[in-house]
Amino acid sequence: MKTELVTAASLVSQLKEDISKSDATSAERTVASIREHTSAAKRMAGDPLWTLASGVPLAGPNFSAVAEIARASDDVAVLGLSPLVSVYDSLNWDTLLPSNTGNNLEAIKSAAPKVAASAYAVRASSERLERIDASLLLPQVADPLRQTTDELNRASGALDSAADAALVAPQMLGANGHRDYLLMIQNSAETRASGGIPGALAVLTFDQGKLTLGSQSSAADLGVMAPTLPVDEQQQQIYTSRLGKYMQDVNLTPDFPTAAGTAHAMWKAKTGQDVDGVISIDPVVLSYILQATGPVAINGPELKAVKAAGLPTELTGSNVVPTLLSDVYAKIQEPKLQDAYFAGVAKEVFAALSGGKGEAKGLITGITRGTEEGRVLLWSTSSEEQSVIAKYPVSGSIAGPSVSPAQFGVYFNDGTGAKMDYYVKHTVQLVRECPKDGYEQTTVRVTTINSAPADAATSLPAYVTGGGYFGVPPGSVQGNIIAYGPVQANIESASVDGHRTEFAPYQHANRPVGVLAQRLAPGQSKTVEFTFGKIVQHTEPDLVVTPTVQPVKDVVLPTQNASCDQGQ
Repeated sequence: MKTELVTAASLVSQLKEDISKSDATSAERTVASIREHTSAAKRMAGDPLWTLASGVPLAGPNFSAVAEIARASDDVAVLGLSPLVSVYDSLNWDTLLPSNTGNNLEAIKSAAPKVAASAYAVRASSERLERIDASLLLPQVADPLRQTTDELNRASGALDSAADAALVAPQMLGANGHRDYLLMIQNSAETRASGGIPGALAVLTFDQGKLTLGSQSSAADLGVMAPTLPVDEQQQQIYTSRLGKYMQDVNLTPDFPTAAGTAHAMWKAKTGQDVDGVISIDPVVLSYILQATGPVAINGPELKAVKAAGLPTELTGSNVVPTLLSDVYAKIQEPKLQDAYFAGVAKEVFAALSGGKGEAKGLITGITRGTEEGRVLLWSTSSEEQSVIAKYPVSGSIAGPSVSPAQFGVYFNDGTGAKMDYYVKHTVQLVRECPKDGYEQTTVRVTTINSAPADAATSLPAYVTGGGYFGVPPGSVQGNIIAYGPVQANIESASVDGHRTEFAPYQHANRPVGVLAQRLAPGQSKTVEFTFGKIVQHTEPDLVVTPTVQPVKDVVLPTQNASCDQGQ
Protein backbone atom coordinates (compact mmCIF):
# COMPACT_ATOMS: atom_id res chain seq x y z
CA MET A 1 0.00 0.00 0.00
CA LYS A 2 2.82 2.40 0.86
CA THR A 3 4.36 1.97 -2.60
CA GLU A 4 1.05 2.80 -4.30
CA LEU A 5 0.49 5.92 -2.18
CA VAL A 6 4.06 7.15 -2.58
CA THR A 7 3.86 6.67 -6.36
CA ALA A 8 0.54 8.53 -6.50
CA ALA A 9 2.01 11.37 -4.43
CA SER A 10 5.05 11.61 -6.69
CA LEU A 11 2.77 12.15 -9.68
CA VAL A 12 1.28 15.30 -8.12
CA SER A 13 4.35 17.32 -9.10
CA GLN A 14 3.86 16.13 -12.69
CA LEU A 15 0.22 17.21 -12.55
CA LYS A 16 1.26 20.67 -11.33
CA GLU A 17 3.71 20.93 -14.24
CA ASP A 18 1.00 19.87 -16.71
CA ILE A 19 -1.32 22.55 -15.34
CA SER A 20 1.39 25.24 -15.38
CA LYS A 21 1.94 24.46 -19.07
CA SER A 22 -1.84 24.42 -19.74
CA ASP A 23 -1.42 20.89 -21.14
CA ALA A 24 -4.90 19.43 -20.60
CA THR A 25 -4.17 16.17 -22.43
CA SER A 26 -1.10 15.40 -20.33
CA ALA A 27 -2.99 16.39 -17.16
CA GLU A 28 -5.73 13.88 -17.97
CA ARG A 29 -3.13 11.12 -18.43
CA THR A 30 -1.42 12.02 -15.15
CA VAL A 31 -4.72 11.99 -13.25
CA ALA A 32 -5.54 8.58 -14.76
CA SER A 33 -2.19 7.25 -13.46
CA ILE A 34 -2.83 8.75 -10.01
CA ARG A 35 -6.24 7.03 -9.94
CA GLU A 36 -4.68 3.66 -10.78
CA HIS A 37 -2.38 3.86 -7.77
CA THR A 38 -4.91 5.33 -5.29
CA SER A 39 -7.49 2.73 -6.32
CA ALA A 40 -4.97 -0.04 -5.74
CA ALA A 41 -4.17 1.37 -2.29
CA LYS A 42 -7.88 1.63 -1.46
CA ARG A 43 -8.43 -2.04 -2.45
CA MET A 44 -5.59 -3.09 -0.14
CA ALA A 45 -7.11 -1.04 2.69
CA GLY A 46 -10.35 -2.95 2.25
CA ASP A 47 -8.66 -6.34 2.59
CA PRO A 48 -10.18 -8.30 5.52
CA LEU A 49 -6.72 -8.84 7.06
CA TRP A 50 -6.06 -5.07 7.07
CA THR A 51 -9.46 -4.47 8.61
CA LEU A 52 -8.70 -7.08 11.28
CA ALA A 53 -5.31 -5.48 12.00
CA SER A 54 -7.05 -2.14 12.56
CA GLY A 55 -8.67 -3.59 15.66
CA VAL A 56 -5.43 -4.75 17.30
CA PRO A 57 -4.59 -2.81 20.51
CA LEU A 58 -1.81 -0.19 20.22
CA ALA A 59 -0.94 -0.96 16.58
CA GLY A 60 -4.55 -0.86 15.38
CA PRO A 61 -4.91 2.94 15.09
CA ASN A 62 -1.90 3.03 12.76
CA PHE A 63 -3.42 0.50 10.37
CA SER A 64 -6.74 2.35 10.54
CA ALA A 65 -5.07 5.71 9.80
CA VAL A 66 -3.19 4.35 6.79
CA ALA A 67 -6.43 2.88 5.46
CA GLU A 68 -8.18 6.21 5.89
CA ILE A 69 -5.35 8.00 4.03
CA ALA A 70 -5.75 5.50 1.18
CA ARG A 71 -9.52 6.00 0.99
CA ALA A 72 -9.18 9.80 1.17
CA SER A 73 -6.50 9.81 -1.53
CA ASP A 74 -8.71 7.79 -3.84
CA ASP A 75 -11.69 10.05 -3.20
CA VAL A 76 -9.55 13.07 -4.07
CA ALA A 77 -8.39 11.42 -7.30
CA VAL A 78 -11.84 10.15 -8.36
CA LEU A 79 -14.16 12.88 -7.04
CA GLY A 80 -11.75 15.82 -6.99
CA LEU A 81 -9.10 15.67 -9.71
CA SER A 82 -11.04 13.81 -12.41
CA PRO A 83 -14.00 16.24 -12.63
CA LEU A 84 -11.64 19.20 -12.46
CA VAL A 85 -9.42 17.98 -15.30
CA SER A 86 -12.49 17.20 -17.42
CA VAL A 87 -13.37 20.92 -17.49
CA TYR A 88 -9.80 22.18 -17.44
CA ASP A 89 -9.95 23.51 -20.99
CA SER A 90 -13.00 25.58 -20.02
CA LEU A 91 -11.26 27.26 -17.09
CA ASN A 92 -9.52 30.03 -18.98
CA TRP A 93 -9.44 32.65 -16.25
CA ASP A 94 -8.06 35.21 -18.70
CA THR A 95 -11.62 35.54 -20.06
CA LEU A 96 -12.52 37.27 -16.79
CA LEU A 97 -10.28 40.19 -17.73
CA PRO A 98 -12.37 43.01 -19.23
CA SER A 99 -12.08 43.91 -22.88
CA ASN A 100 -13.64 46.38 -25.30
CA THR A 101 -15.22 43.61 -27.37
CA GLY A 102 -16.47 41.21 -24.71
CA ASN A 103 -15.58 37.63 -23.78
CA ASN A 104 -17.28 34.26 -23.85
CA LEU A 105 -18.14 33.70 -20.19
CA GLU A 106 -20.36 30.66 -20.78
CA ALA A 107 -17.50 28.15 -20.54
CA ILE A 108 -16.60 29.20 -16.99
CA LYS A 109 -20.30 29.37 -16.04
CA SER A 110 -20.80 25.81 -17.29
CA ALA A 111 -17.70 24.54 -15.47
CA ALA A 112 -18.78 25.99 -12.12
CA PRO A 113 -20.75 22.93 -10.86
CA LYS A 114 -17.83 20.54 -11.46
CA VAL A 115 -15.35 22.91 -9.84
CA ALA A 116 -17.66 23.14 -6.82
CA ALA A 117 -18.01 19.35 -6.66
CA SER A 118 -14.25 18.95 -6.84
CA ALA A 119 -13.77 21.49 -4.03
CA TYR A 120 -16.32 19.68 -1.86
CA ALA A 121 -14.63 16.28 -2.38
CA VAL A 122 -11.19 17.60 -1.41
CA ARG A 123 -12.58 19.48 1.59
CA ALA A 124 -14.51 16.42 2.81
CA SER A 125 -11.39 14.23 2.54
CA SER A 126 -9.35 16.79 4.44
CA GLU A 127 -11.93 16.95 7.23
CA ARG A 128 -11.96 13.13 7.52
CA LEU A 129 -8.20 13.04 8.00
CA GLU A 130 -8.30 15.89 10.53
CA ARG A 131 -10.57 13.77 12.74
CA ILE A 132 -7.83 11.12 13.19
CA ASP A 133 -6.15 11.34 16.58
CA ALA A 134 -2.48 11.64 15.60
CA SER A 135 -1.36 11.27 19.24
CA LEU A 136 -2.11 7.53 18.98
CA LEU A 137 0.08 7.02 15.92
CA LEU A 138 3.69 6.11 15.31
CA PRO A 139 5.82 8.91 13.78
CA GLN A 140 6.09 6.90 10.54
CA VAL A 141 2.31 7.24 10.19
CA ALA A 142 1.65 10.56 11.96
CA ASP A 143 4.08 12.55 9.80
CA PRO A 144 2.64 11.46 6.41
CA LEU A 145 -0.85 12.00 7.83
CA ARG A 146 0.03 15.55 8.81
CA GLN A 147 1.66 16.26 5.43
CA THR A 148 -1.33 14.85 3.53
CA THR A 149 -3.78 16.86 5.61
CA ASP A 150 -1.82 20.07 5.09
CA GLU A 151 -1.66 19.49 1.33
CA LEU A 152 -5.40 18.83 1.18
CA ASN A 153 -6.15 21.94 3.22
CA ARG A 154 -4.13 24.08 0.83
CA ALA A 155 -5.77 22.46 -2.19
CA SER A 156 -9.20 22.84 -0.61
CA GLY A 157 -8.71 26.59 -0.09
CA ALA A 158 -7.59 27.11 -3.67
CA LEU A 159 -10.47 25.03 -5.07
CA ASP A 160 -13.05 26.81 -2.90
CA SER A 161 -11.80 30.13 -4.28
CA ALA A 162 -11.92 28.81 -7.84
CA ALA A 163 -15.45 27.48 -7.30
CA ASP A 164 -16.63 30.82 -5.91
CA ALA A 165 -15.02 32.72 -8.78
CA ALA A 166 -16.60 30.43 -11.37
CA LEU A 167 -19.97 30.87 -9.65
CA VAL A 168 -20.20 34.66 -9.33
CA ALA A 169 -17.58 36.25 -11.61
CA PRO A 170 -19.36 35.59 -14.95
CA GLN A 171 -22.65 37.07 -13.77
CA MET A 172 -20.88 40.05 -12.17
CA LEU A 173 -19.17 40.67 -15.52
CA GLY A 174 -22.50 40.77 -17.32
CA ALA A 175 -22.97 37.21 -18.52
CA ASN A 176 -26.70 37.47 -17.77
CA GLY A 177 -27.12 41.10 -18.81
CA HIS A 178 -25.19 44.31 -18.34
CA ARG A 179 -23.98 45.34 -14.89
CA ASP A 180 -23.24 48.87 -13.71
CA TYR A 181 -20.81 49.59 -10.87
CA LEU A 182 -19.93 52.80 -9.10
CA LEU A 183 -16.15 53.17 -9.24
CA MET A 184 -14.54 55.06 -6.35
CA ILE A 185 -10.90 56.03 -6.77
CA GLN A 186 -9.65 56.56 -3.24
CA ASN A 187 -7.12 59.39 -2.89
CA SER A 188 -4.45 58.36 -0.37
CA ALA A 189 -3.17 61.94 -0.05
CA GLU A 190 -6.14 62.48 2.29
CA THR A 191 -6.56 59.24 4.20
CA ARG A 192 -9.74 57.48 5.09
CA ALA A 193 -9.92 54.20 6.98
CA SER A 194 -10.27 52.07 3.84
CA GLY A 195 -7.63 54.03 1.92
CA GLY A 196 -8.36 57.61 0.94
CA ILE A 197 -11.03 60.17 0.27
CA PRO A 198 -13.23 58.93 -2.63
CA GLY A 199 -12.82 62.04 -4.73
CA ALA A 200 -13.08 60.71 -8.30
CA LEU A 201 -16.21 58.75 -9.23
CA ALA A 202 -17.30 56.98 -12.41
CA VAL A 203 -19.68 54.29 -13.63
CA LEU A 204 -18.19 51.09 -15.03
CA THR A 205 -20.43 48.93 -17.19
CA PHE A 206 -19.77 45.25 -17.92
CA ASP A 207 -21.72 43.45 -20.63
CA GLN A 208 -20.61 39.93 -21.55
CA GLY A 209 -17.15 40.88 -20.28
CA LYS A 210 -17.04 44.08 -22.31
CA LEU A 211 -15.95 47.07 -20.19
CA THR A 212 -17.02 50.65 -20.83
CA LEU A 213 -16.42 53.71 -18.70
CA GLY A 214 -19.60 55.75 -18.38
CA SER A 215 -20.39 58.99 -16.63
CA GLN A 216 -17.66 60.54 -14.50
CA SER A 217 -18.14 62.76 -11.50
CA SER A 218 -16.62 63.70 -8.16
CA ALA A 219 -17.67 63.51 -4.53
CA ALA A 220 -17.77 67.31 -4.45
CA ASP A 221 -20.23 67.36 -7.36
CA LEU A 222 -22.71 65.25 -5.38
CA GLY A 223 -22.85 67.80 -2.58
CA VAL A 224 -24.39 67.27 0.85
CA MET A 225 -27.00 64.60 1.58
CA ALA A 226 -30.12 66.10 3.11
CA PRO A 227 -31.51 64.44 5.06
CA THR A 228 -28.41 62.57 6.22
CA LEU A 229 -28.53 58.84 5.47
CA PRO A 230 -28.95 56.63 8.54
CA VAL A 231 -25.91 54.86 9.97
CA ASP A 232 -25.90 52.14 12.61
CA GLU A 233 -25.47 53.45 16.14
CA GLN A 234 -22.07 51.88 16.87
CA GLN A 235 -20.43 53.35 13.77
CA GLN A 236 -22.09 56.72 14.23
CA GLN A 237 -20.60 56.93 17.73
CA ILE A 238 -17.10 56.27 16.38
CA TYR A 239 -17.20 58.08 13.03
CA THR A 240 -20.08 60.57 13.48
CA SER A 241 -23.04 61.14 11.19
CA ARG A 242 -20.65 62.43 8.48
CA LEU A 243 -20.68 58.83 7.21
CA GLY A 244 -24.17 59.45 5.83
CA LYS A 245 -23.78 63.13 4.95
CA TYR A 246 -20.84 63.41 2.54
CA MET A 247 -19.60 61.06 -0.15
CA GLN A 248 -16.09 62.16 0.85
CA ASP A 249 -16.63 60.57 4.29
CA VAL A 250 -18.49 57.31 3.62
CA ASN A 251 -15.26 55.41 4.27
CA LEU A 252 -14.31 57.00 7.55
CA THR A 253 -15.33 53.52 8.68
CA PRO A 254 -12.97 50.67 7.73
CA ASP A 255 -16.00 48.44 7.05
CA PHE A 256 -16.29 48.60 3.26
CA PRO A 257 -19.77 47.00 3.04
CA THR A 258 -21.02 49.93 5.14
CA ALA A 259 -19.11 52.49 3.07
CA ALA A 260 -20.15 50.97 -0.25
CA GLY A 261 -23.80 50.59 0.75
CA THR A 262 -23.89 54.24 1.78
CA ALA A 263 -22.13 55.36 -1.42
CA HIS A 264 -24.63 53.33 -3.45
CA ALA A 265 -27.54 55.04 -1.70
CA MET A 266 -26.01 58.50 -2.17
CA TRP A 267 -25.37 57.92 -5.87
CA LYS A 268 -28.94 56.73 -6.38
CA ALA A 269 -30.38 59.69 -4.44
CA LYS A 270 -28.31 62.24 -6.37
CA THR A 271 -28.32 60.75 -9.89
CA GLY A 272 -31.32 58.43 -9.95
CA GLN A 273 -29.11 55.54 -11.13
CA ASP A 274 -29.37 52.30 -9.17
CA VAL A 275 -25.98 50.65 -9.75
CA ASP A 276 -25.35 46.93 -9.14
CA GLY A 277 -22.38 47.38 -6.83
CA VAL A 278 -19.36 49.42 -5.86
CA ILE A 279 -15.70 48.92 -6.82
CA SER A 280 -12.91 50.81 -5.09
CA ILE A 281 -9.28 51.21 -6.16
CA ASP A 282 -6.50 53.72 -5.48
CA PRO A 283 -3.69 55.32 -7.54
CA VAL A 284 -1.28 52.56 -6.49
CA VAL A 285 -3.56 50.04 -8.22
CA LEU A 286 -3.54 52.29 -11.29
CA SER A 287 0.27 52.05 -11.20
CA TYR A 288 0.06 48.25 -11.12
CA ILE A 289 -2.27 48.30 -14.13
CA LEU A 290 0.02 50.67 -16.04
CA GLN A 291 3.01 48.44 -15.31
CA ALA A 292 1.18 45.78 -17.32
CA THR A 293 -0.43 47.91 -20.06
CA GLY A 294 2.42 50.34 -20.59
CA PRO A 295 2.15 54.16 -20.65
CA VAL A 296 -1.03 56.07 -21.48
CA ALA A 297 -1.21 59.54 -23.00
CA ILE A 298 -3.48 62.29 -21.71
CA ASN A 299 -5.26 63.55 -24.83
CA GLY A 300 -8.56 64.96 -23.58
CA PRO A 301 -9.78 68.55 -23.25
CA GLU A 302 -7.71 68.89 -20.06
CA LEU A 303 -4.48 68.52 -22.10
CA LYS A 304 -4.02 72.28 -22.47
CA ALA A 305 -4.16 72.86 -18.70
CA VAL A 306 -1.86 69.91 -18.13
CA LYS A 307 0.79 71.27 -20.48
CA ALA A 308 0.49 74.74 -18.99
CA ALA A 309 0.97 73.35 -15.48
CA GLY A 310 3.95 71.24 -16.48
CA LEU A 311 2.33 67.93 -15.54
CA PRO A 312 3.29 64.83 -17.54
CA THR A 313 1.16 64.17 -20.60
CA GLU A 314 2.15 60.50 -20.45
CA LEU A 315 1.56 58.47 -17.33
CA THR A 316 3.44 55.31 -16.44
CA GLY A 317 3.54 52.83 -13.60
CA SER A 318 6.40 54.87 -12.15
CA ASN A 319 5.01 58.40 -12.25
CA VAL A 320 1.24 58.01 -11.82
CA VAL A 321 1.27 57.89 -7.99
CA PRO A 322 3.37 61.04 -7.33
CA THR A 323 1.56 62.82 -10.15
CA LEU A 324 -1.94 62.13 -8.84
CA LEU A 325 -1.20 62.42 -5.13
CA SER A 326 1.27 65.32 -5.07
CA ASP A 327 2.21 67.08 -8.30
CA VAL A 328 -1.33 67.78 -9.48
CA TYR A 329 -2.03 69.78 -6.30
CA ALA A 330 1.25 71.64 -6.47
CA LYS A 331 0.78 72.67 -10.10
CA ILE A 332 -2.99 73.01 -10.56
CA GLN A 333 -4.66 75.27 -8.01
CA GLU A 334 -8.24 75.04 -9.31
CA PRO A 335 -10.10 72.00 -7.82
CA LYS A 336 -12.32 71.62 -10.91
CA LEU A 337 -9.25 71.38 -13.14
CA GLN A 338 -7.78 68.83 -10.72
CA ASP A 339 -10.99 66.79 -11.04
CA ALA A 340 -10.82 67.06 -14.83
CA TYR A 341 -7.26 65.74 -14.77
CA PHE A 342 -8.25 62.81 -12.55
CA ALA A 343 -11.15 62.05 -14.89
CA GLY A 344 -8.85 62.14 -17.91
CA VAL A 345 -6.38 59.78 -16.27
CA ALA A 346 -9.13 57.31 -15.30
CA LYS A 347 -10.54 57.40 -18.84
CA GLU A 348 -7.19 56.60 -20.45
CA VAL A 349 -6.20 53.88 -17.95
CA PHE A 350 -9.50 52.04 -18.33
CA ALA A 351 -9.34 52.43 -22.09
CA ALA A 352 -5.95 50.72 -22.01
CA LEU A 353 -7.31 48.02 -19.69
CA SER A 354 -10.36 47.27 -21.82
CA GLY A 355 -8.43 47.65 -25.06
CA GLY A 356 -6.28 44.63 -24.34
CA LYS A 357 -3.01 46.52 -23.90
CA GLY A 358 -0.47 44.48 -22.00
CA GLU A 359 -0.46 40.76 -21.31
CA ALA A 360 -2.99 38.98 -19.14
CA LYS A 361 -0.49 37.57 -16.65
CA GLY A 362 0.81 41.03 -15.76
CA LEU A 363 -2.68 42.44 -15.31
CA ILE A 364 -3.77 39.52 -13.13
CA THR A 365 -0.60 39.86 -11.06
CA GLY A 366 -1.15 43.59 -10.57
CA ILE A 367 -4.82 43.33 -9.67
CA THR A 368 -4.10 40.40 -7.35
CA ARG A 369 -1.37 42.38 -5.62
CA GLY A 370 -3.71 45.33 -5.17
CA THR A 371 -6.35 43.04 -3.69
CA GLU A 372 -3.90 41.44 -1.26
CA GLU A 373 -2.86 44.92 -0.08
CA GLY A 374 -6.46 45.98 0.52
CA ARG A 375 -6.40 48.48 -2.35
CA VAL A 376 -9.09 46.71 -4.44
CA LEU A 377 -12.47 46.40 -2.72
CA LEU A 378 -15.78 45.07 -4.02
CA TRP A 379 -19.42 45.13 -2.90
CA SER A 380 -22.53 43.84 -4.66
CA THR A 381 -26.20 44.68 -4.20
CA SER A 382 -26.97 41.00 -4.85
CA SER A 383 -27.16 39.17 -1.51
CA GLU A 384 -26.09 35.93 -3.22
CA GLU A 385 -22.98 37.52 -4.69
CA GLN A 386 -22.19 39.49 -1.55
CA SER A 387 -22.34 36.32 0.56
CA VAL A 388 -19.53 34.92 -1.62
CA ILE A 389 -17.53 38.16 -1.65
CA ALA A 390 -17.79 38.32 2.16
CA LYS A 391 -15.60 35.20 2.43
CA TYR A 392 -12.58 37.08 1.12
CA PRO A 393 -10.49 40.16 2.04
CA VAL A 394 -11.68 41.91 -1.14
CA SER A 395 -14.92 42.50 0.78
CA GLY A 396 -13.14 44.90 3.14
CA SER A 397 -15.31 43.63 6.01
CA ILE A 398 -14.33 44.09 9.66
CA ALA A 399 -16.54 41.16 10.71
CA GLY A 400 -17.59 37.85 9.20
CA PRO A 401 -15.90 34.92 7.45
CA SER A 402 -13.09 36.97 5.88
CA VAL A 403 -11.82 38.08 9.30
CA SER A 404 -9.29 35.77 10.96
CA PRO A 405 -9.96 34.79 14.62
CA ALA A 406 -7.13 36.89 16.13
CA GLN A 407 -7.30 39.81 13.71
CA PHE A 408 -6.19 43.30 14.66
CA GLY A 409 -6.80 46.37 12.54
CA VAL A 410 -5.10 49.77 12.44
CA TYR A 411 -6.77 52.47 10.39
CA PHE A 412 -6.07 56.13 9.70
CA ASN A 413 -8.44 59.05 9.13
CA ASP A 414 -7.20 62.47 8.09
CA GLY A 415 -8.11 65.43 10.27
CA THR A 416 -6.12 68.11 8.45
CA GLY A 417 -8.73 68.55 5.74
CA ALA A 418 -6.07 68.70 3.05
CA LYS A 419 -3.64 66.56 1.05
CA MET A 420 -0.78 66.24 3.56
CA ASP A 421 -0.96 62.47 3.99
CA TYR A 422 1.31 62.06 0.97
CA TYR A 423 4.07 63.03 3.42
CA VAL A 424 2.95 60.84 6.34
CA LYS A 425 4.81 57.57 6.97
CA HIS A 426 3.69 54.81 9.33
CA THR A 427 4.95 51.56 10.78
CA VAL A 428 2.62 49.21 12.65
CA GLN A 429 3.69 46.26 14.77
CA LEU A 430 2.00 43.73 17.03
CA VAL A 431 3.78 42.91 20.28
CA ARG A 432 2.57 39.70 21.92
CA GLU A 433 2.85 40.27 25.65
CA CYS A 434 3.04 37.56 28.31
CA PRO A 435 -0.33 35.87 28.97
CA LYS A 436 -2.23 37.11 31.99
CA ASP A 437 -4.77 34.99 33.92
CA GLY A 438 -4.88 32.53 31.02
CA TYR A 439 -5.64 35.19 28.39
CA GLU A 440 -3.48 36.52 25.59
CA GLN A 441 -2.34 40.16 25.68
CA THR A 442 -1.17 42.14 22.66
CA THR A 443 0.08 45.68 22.21
CA VAL A 444 -0.45 47.45 18.90
CA ARG A 445 2.45 49.85 18.26
CA VAL A 446 1.98 52.61 15.67
CA THR A 447 4.82 54.99 14.80
CA THR A 448 4.00 57.96 12.59
CA ILE A 449 6.28 60.63 11.12
CA ASN A 450 5.45 63.79 9.21
CA SER A 451 8.12 63.80 6.50
CA ALA A 452 7.01 67.10 4.95
CA PRO A 453 9.79 69.66 4.44
CA ALA A 454 10.52 71.98 7.35
CA ASP A 455 9.22 74.94 5.34
CA ALA A 456 6.06 73.11 4.26
CA ALA A 457 3.89 75.97 5.55
CA THR A 458 5.24 78.21 2.80
CA SER A 459 6.73 75.85 0.20
CA LEU A 460 3.56 73.79 -0.26
CA PRO A 461 0.30 75.19 -1.70
CA ALA A 462 -2.47 76.04 0.73
CA TYR A 463 -4.65 73.39 -0.96
CA VAL A 464 -2.11 70.77 0.16
CA THR A 465 -1.50 72.09 3.70
CA GLY A 466 -5.09 73.14 4.35
CA GLY A 467 -3.93 76.68 5.05
CA GLY A 468 -5.01 76.35 8.67
CA TYR A 469 -8.66 76.26 7.59
CA PHE A 470 -9.57 73.47 10.02
CA GLY A 471 -7.40 74.76 12.84
CA VAL A 472 -4.30 72.77 11.95
CA PRO A 473 -1.18 74.90 11.42
CA PRO A 474 0.02 74.78 7.78
CA GLY A 475 2.64 72.05 7.34
CA SER A 476 1.39 70.03 10.31
CA VAL A 477 -0.75 66.92 9.96
CA GLN A 478 -3.57 65.83 12.19
CA GLY A 479 -5.52 62.61 12.16
CA ASN A 480 -7.13 59.80 14.08
CA ILE A 481 -5.52 56.42 14.69
CA ILE A 482 -8.17 53.74 15.09
CA ALA A 483 -7.16 50.33 16.49
CA TYR A 484 -9.43 47.26 16.41
CA GLY A 485 -8.82 44.16 18.51
CA PRO A 486 -10.19 40.63 18.10
CA VAL A 487 -13.79 39.72 18.92
CA GLN A 488 -14.58 39.63 22.68
CA ALA A 489 -11.25 41.16 23.72
CA ASN A 490 -10.86 44.31 25.83
CA ILE A 491 -8.90 47.45 25.06
CA GLU A 492 -7.17 48.32 28.29
CA SER A 493 -4.82 51.28 27.82
CA ALA A 494 -3.10 53.64 25.41
CA SER A 495 0.16 55.55 25.51
CA VAL A 496 2.02 58.15 23.46
CA ASP A 497 5.82 57.91 23.43
CA GLY A 498 5.68 55.72 26.52
CA HIS A 499 3.37 57.96 28.55
CA ARG A 500 -0.09 56.66 29.41
CA THR A 501 -2.82 58.80 27.84
CA GLU A 502 -6.58 59.08 27.60
CA PHE A 503 -8.28 57.63 24.53
CA ALA A 504 -11.80 57.02 23.25
CA PRO A 505 -12.95 53.37 23.70
CA TYR A 506 -15.75 51.91 21.58
CA GLN A 507 -17.25 48.63 20.37
CA HIS A 508 -17.90 47.72 16.73
CA ALA A 509 -19.27 44.31 15.71
CA ASN A 510 -18.24 42.85 19.09
CA ARG A 511 -14.67 44.06 18.55
CA PRO A 512 -12.96 46.54 20.92
CA VAL A 513 -11.96 49.82 19.30
CA GLY A 514 -9.62 52.55 20.51
CA VAL A 515 -9.35 55.99 18.90
CA LEU A 516 -6.60 58.53 19.51
CA ALA A 517 -6.03 61.86 17.74
CA GLN A 518 -2.55 63.18 17.10
CA ARG A 519 -0.89 66.19 15.49
CA LEU A 520 2.62 66.22 14.04
CA ALA A 521 4.70 69.18 12.91
CA PRO A 522 7.08 68.72 9.93
CA GLY A 523 9.82 66.25 10.90
CA GLN A 524 8.03 65.21 14.10
CA SER A 525 7.26 61.58 14.97
CA LYS A 526 5.25 59.90 17.70
CA THR A 527 4.68 56.31 18.78
CA VAL A 528 1.21 55.35 19.94
CA GLU A 529 0.51 52.05 21.68
CA PHE A 530 -2.85 50.39 22.36
CA THR A 531 -2.86 47.39 24.70
CA PHE A 532 -5.54 44.73 24.29
CA GLY A 533 -6.25 42.10 26.96
CA LYS A 534 -8.68 39.27 27.73
CA ILE A 535 -7.93 37.86 24.27
CA VAL A 536 -9.53 34.42 24.10
CA GLN A 537 -8.01 33.45 20.73
CA HIS A 538 -4.72 31.58 21.05
CA THR A 539 -3.97 31.52 17.31
CA GLU A 540 -1.27 33.55 15.59
CA PRO A 541 -2.46 37.18 15.37
CA ASP A 542 -3.15 38.83 12.03
CA LEU A 543 -2.90 42.53 11.19
CA VAL A 544 -4.82 44.63 8.65
CA VAL A 545 -3.92 48.28 8.01
CA THR A 546 -5.18 51.17 5.93
CA PRO A 547 -3.39 51.01 2.55
CA THR A 548 -1.53 54.28 2.12
CA VAL A 549 1.01 55.72 -0.31
CA GLN A 550 3.64 53.47 1.29
CA PRO A 551 4.06 49.83 0.27
CA VAL A 552 2.11 47.77 2.81
CA LYS A 553 5.19 45.59 3.38
CA ASP A 554 7.00 48.68 4.70
CA VAL A 555 4.15 49.55 7.06
CA VAL A 556 3.50 46.17 8.70
CA LEU A 557 6.48 45.00 10.73
CA PRO A 558 6.98 41.39 11.91
CA THR A 559 5.19 40.47 15.13
CA GLN A 560 7.38 40.80 18.22
CA ASN A 561 7.07 38.21 21.00
CA ALA A 562 7.80 39.18 24.60
CA SER A 563 10.20 37.03 26.63
CA CYS A 564 8.05 35.31 29.26
CA ASP A 565 8.91 33.10 32.20
CA GLN A 566 7.71 29.52 31.84
CA GLY A 567 5.57 29.93 34.92
CA GLN A 568 3.58 32.76 33.41
